[in-house]
Amino acid sequence: MGKKAKRKAEKRVEEGRAEIQKDISKASFIQNPILHCILILIVGFICYSNSFNAPFQWDEGFFIADNPIVRDISYFLDYNRAKNFGNQYNHFIGRYVGYLTFALNYKIHGNSVTGYHVVNFLIHAINALLVYYLVLLTFRTPFLIKSLLKGQVQYIALFSALLFVSHPLQTEAVTYIFQRLASLAALFYTLSLILYIRSRLSEGKAGQYSLFALSLIATVLAMKTKENAFTLPFVIALYEFFFFTGQVRARIIRLMPFLLALFIIPLTLIGIDKPVGEIIASVGPATVDSTGVSRWDYFITQFRVVVTYIRLLFLPVNQNLDYVYPLSGSFSDMRVIASFLLLLCLAGLAFYLYYRSRVKIPDLRIAAFGIFWFFITLSVESSIIPLQTTIDEYRVYLPSAGFFISAITGIFLFTLRSKNINIRYLTMSILVVMVLLTSYLSYARNSLWASKITLWEDVVRKSPESVRARNNLGNSYMSQGVTDKAIEQYAAALKLNPDFSVTHNNICNAYMSKGLLDKAIEHCIIALKINPEQVESQINLGSAYKAKGLIDKAIEHYNIAISMRPDFAGTYNNLGNAYMMKGMADKAIEHYNTNLKLDPYSAKTHNNLGNAYAAKGHADKAIEHYNIALKLDPDSAKTHNNLGNAYLTKGLLDKAIEHYTISLRMNPDLSETHFNLGVSYFKMGLTDKALEEFRATLKQNPSFNGAKEYINHITRGNKKYSQSSLTGGNE
Repeated sequence: MGKKAKRKAEKRVEEGRAEIQKDISKASFIQNPILHCILILIVGFICYSNSFNAPFQWDEGFFIADNPIVRDISYFLDYNRAKNFGNQYNHFIGRYVGYLTFALNYKIHGNSVTGYHVVNFLIHAINALLVYYLVLLTFRTPFLIKSLLKGQVQYIALFSALLFVSHPLQTEAVTYIFQRLASLAALFYTLSLILYIRSRLSEGKAGQYSLFALSLIATVLAMKTKENAFTLPFVIALYEFFFFTGQVRARIIRLMPFLLALFIIPLTLIGIDKPVGEIIASVGPATVDSTGVSRWDYFITQFRVVVTYIRLLFLPVNQNLDYVYPLSGSFSDMRVIASFLLLLCLAGLAFYLYYRSRVKIPDLRIAAFGIFWFFITLSVESSIIPLQTTIDEYRVYLPSAGFFISAITGIFLFTLRSKNINIRYLTMSILVVMVLLTSYLSYARNSLWASKITLWEDVVRKSPESVRARNNLGNSYMSQGVTDKAIEQYAAALKLNPDFSVTHNNICNAYMSKGLLDKAIEHCIIALKINPEQVESQINLGSAYKAKGLIDKAIEHYNIAISMRPDFAGTYNNLGNAYMMKGMADKAIEHYNTNLKLDPYSAKTHNNLGNAYAAKGHADKAIEHYNIALKLDPDSAKTHNNLGNAYLTKGLLDKAIEHYTISLRMNPDLSETHFNLGVSYFKMGLTDKALEEFRATLKQNPSFNGAKEYINHITRGNKKYSQSSLTGGNE
């Protein structure tokens, strides 16, 4: 070979090496974990970017926005003080950690929903990153040293996490603020497993012990967040025997602290301060739960429910916040048999994959573990313990992690068998399209959460036979002041179930808001016949009588409500209002103060207490409570009006005008505020401005006689007028 040819050959070799090095650098960049994590976060943010202003939905008023425990963080330091709050206390004590996050949110953001949604999204994003890291760690375990997928590990982790963060089935656990309990429990659950794995992989004793302790702490936190964390010790034990080696006795001893943690949830639910006999009785073989559903019916129905969950994971269409899911009464139901056989085949597949991983392909064990994870983590909510709803999408949040890891591992193992590079590129392209599609569906699903009405209209469209959905759509219309549509939905709900006392109570509220007091009273009475223990109906009946001017009958029903639920704070506020209508300010003050002992953060009660003090001539105390009310609810136009009245009685006209102006900026239609502002201007000698406000008063309320009298006196040239009765109001 000549020198020239030799140089050409060497040049080609160098170019080839450069190309190879370029390909290696390109592959290293694409497989960069930091790049992957950034991509996961970006995709997650896009999916949920339209959810951050979604309002409190469904029962979030009871559990979060109006929950006195959430609104006063001191209860978390002395939880025994919260025992008077009934069902709210029961949820709080069992899910202490989750409720603590709500309390911290309230401390920082009050009832501004954006802060709550941001926290929920961050929890979801962290969970996706934990799924990513869990896959990476699993491939470092002793059993997978000979993995066939060594070069594909980052891609398996990436697509598992991307599908987890973008799948629309996750939206209920993320956008529905209260279901933070599901996503937060999943965070501690996955974190505990990861810390356990890190402990087992750690070479130093100090690292092993510290990581083990942190894993145990995360287990406790998970169990004090949500009850489905009860399965965590079993998943850790399964992982230990799937992916690690060692003497069985030593491994069982290592797992023992986690197994002891199994007692946390049962003892919390039962109550360790109860007598032994009562504890045993509470876990006895009851045939019917408080839901009215037998354990057998619930159990066999769950075979169909779990198949529905799997279908939604593969094909997330027709999602629903409130499914109408008929119970199966017999195992001979063909739908139950078909579902049972399908799940049996899936469980059999997991055992088969496990067996094959021992003899030939070790990577199959990850797919097997993912299937077992799915079934184990779902077992608490899809077993023999009937829950209030038969099916809920948020229950698949934690199980879905195992599903995605198993499915993606299986896909990459399948492509590994093909030596055609185009098949691998095609597989990657399909996975990218899947992520784009699930991201779009999540974004679209989140758009329904933008308002209560759009969400519940979607539910009613998909479940027209759901009494609860129509009732909640009625509530949504009521919250927006669309009373006629609310009544229409309540009537439809009562047509489906005439004995649903909650809807009778709600339609009572709707009729009251329209001034149809007799119809309101009729429905409240029906509600109480169906359910005599329904405190809300006693309160509403009292309010209807109060609106009719039958104050004594109103007081009677408020007192009955108090005897039924002495811890129900709002009743004392209503009773105080009734006494104010009777001119008994001292009795009103007594009940307002009782209300504030139970709920010190009630802006309405502080406003009403201010009114009571104002009626007694104690302007300074009135101002004190109006200011507290405005700190709690700065957007209350009525409270600004009342505060203006208090300043006006003290002769502080500038401050009075300031608050009347703020009140009208918030609600320009308040005729009483226009009148009070007119009085203030009149007292300052600004008769042109006063006339303007009095005329605005009459525009809103043509029968407002006080405004007419002021206008008459001003137009006659009188500079002084003694008629200056101010108007305000209770809430």
